[in-house]
Order: sequence, then C-alpha cells, then structure tokens
Amino acid sequence: MALKPFLDADKYVFKEKFIERYSQLTDWDVFKKYTLSFLRKSIRVNTLKISVEDCIKRLQKDWILEPILWCKEGFFIEHKQGRLDVGNTVEHGLGYYYVQESASMIPPVVLNPQPGEIILDMCASPGSKASQIAQYMKNSGVLIANDVKGDRLAALGINLQRVGSFNHLTTLMQGEKFADAGILFDRILLDAPCSGTGTIRKSPKTILMWNPDMIVRLAKVQKRLILAAWKILKPGGTLVYSTCSSEPEENEAVVSHLLENVKDAKMLEIDLPLKRSAPVLEFEGEHYHPEVHCCLRLWPQDNDTEGFFVAGIRKEV
Repeated sequence: MALKPFLDADKYVFKEKFIERYSQLTDWDVFKKYTLSFLRKSIRVNTLKISVEDCIKRLQKDWILEPILWCKEGFFIEHKQGRLDVGNTVEHGLGYYYVQESASMIPPVVLNPQPGEIILDMCASPGSKASQIAQYMKNSGVLIANDVKGDRLAALGINLQRVGSFNHLTTLMQGEKFADAGILFDRILLDAPCSGTGTIRKSPKTILMWNPDMIVRLAKVQKRLILAAWKILKPGGTLVYSTCSSEPEENEAVVSHLLENVKDAKMLEIDLPLKRSAPVLEFEGEHYHPEVHCCLRLWPQDNDTEGFFVAGIRKEV
C-alpha cells in the first residue's frame, strides 16, 4: 500500500533538538517521510467471540484485508470504496474485532499468555493489549487490568466487556503499589506511560509537546515501574516491557537499568517475521547493558507502522 502523506504535512515543524537527536538515531529524511504519512488501519480478530475465518468471511465483501505477519489474528484493513471508519460496523459493535495498531499487537504476542495463569497488565487502559491478553487466556485464569487514572478505567472496562472477557479484574492504583498486595504473577505486561514519539502518525500534536525534560521525567517513572514489576513476578515468569516511544532513555536505558539492578533476569530473543532495527547500545555518552541487543526496536519506516519498542525478560528460577 502506497504511503499517503498528510495533506498539511508542511505545517508540522519539528524542534531543532528533536531533529538533532533523531538524526543520530536513524535516517532523518526517511523517518520524517513516514512519520508525516497516514498510518495503515489494522484490526485484531477477537477469537473469544468468533473464529478468524468466520470474521474474515463477514468482512471481505466490503473490505480489503492483508494479514499482519507477526500476529495471526491481525489484519491491515482498507474499505474497497475508500471508507475509513472501520470502527463503525456491526462486527465491531458485536466485539468480533478490535481496532488496534499493528505494532501494538506485538507485546501480548511476546508475553505469550496461557490459560489458567495469573497475569497483570500494569498500565492497561484503554484495553487494546489487555483484551488481546484475555483472548489468549481463553477466559481461563485471572487477568488484572490496572491503570493509575480513574477517568481511563471507563474505556478499559467497556472494551474488555465488549470483547467478552469475564476473567479480568480492573484496578485503580499506582503500579508500584502491587508490591504491597502480596500477589505474584506468572506474566506481567508493562506497557509504560511514555512520550509517544512513535505515534506521531496518528497524533501529530506530539511534535509540539515533545521536549527533553519530559523524556527525563518519564524515564524516572519507567525505571521505578520496571523494578516494581520485577518484584512481583514469579520465578520462571515473564515480564514484557514496551513503549510507543523511540527515545533510548525510555527504552534500552530502562531495560538496562533493570539488568544492572537484578541478578536473576534473562533477556528473551524475540523472533517474529518483521523487519527490525538494531537496538541502541549507547546514546549521548551513556552505555547500556550489552544484553539489550535482544530488544525489539521498530522505526515507522521498518514495517510502515508506528514506532515501537518491546523487550521480553524471564525471571530465572
């Protein structure tokens, strides 16, 4: 599918510091071209309610569907007549599919939830990844879907209800507080609050909001959260850390912080059929733990998606 640049792409002016920083990390011209182009629409079929085959049969009359190679329930989707509102269909209303950005489907795939487990989605709202986790759990076990902001719980609850999840509990608390609850989890997803620099294609206002001080503040929160998540992970369990940011301080630096502060962490190799970029091992004078080479770093131009970062870490027994 050909790139479709924003009609008003010229009005978006990147800050000089942003250009300087990202020119060190990737091909700036290619990055800018993709970042100022429309994002492909994508959906994930919800197998709690319908099979992939039956959902595709219902949609293919009006929609062009292209499989997303790294998620067997995922499809890029485009209306045959140019209609873009994929959220305004009977099938969506019935919860047969979830509108979800294609790269956002990767963290639950890497987490690999199993039926019967106790799983925590520490920063779950609005529920894209939580509903995907519930789907893989087949409504067996317990999923704790947490968020720190009360006004975000409504969307989380509605989305989990719409997809037919009934093995979840929604909670409202700071992620660090789970250590006080005395619960250990088989798997934890920490899709951390971040600067969102990978999401400019659907939220161009991020260009205006970005500033280096914000990155520093967020990195401090992310480091606290990843250490807190590690404390409540069972031996043998899996932690997936992800962001929709392209900033090394929010990604490789956070994973490096965990690896340098615990002795029982083993990085997982992420083997998925997609194009990936090399993780950042050093940035602006800071050298990261060598094991961060296992992390998955995606630039928008790699697979024509959002920018994304994913790390899988197992807790040694």
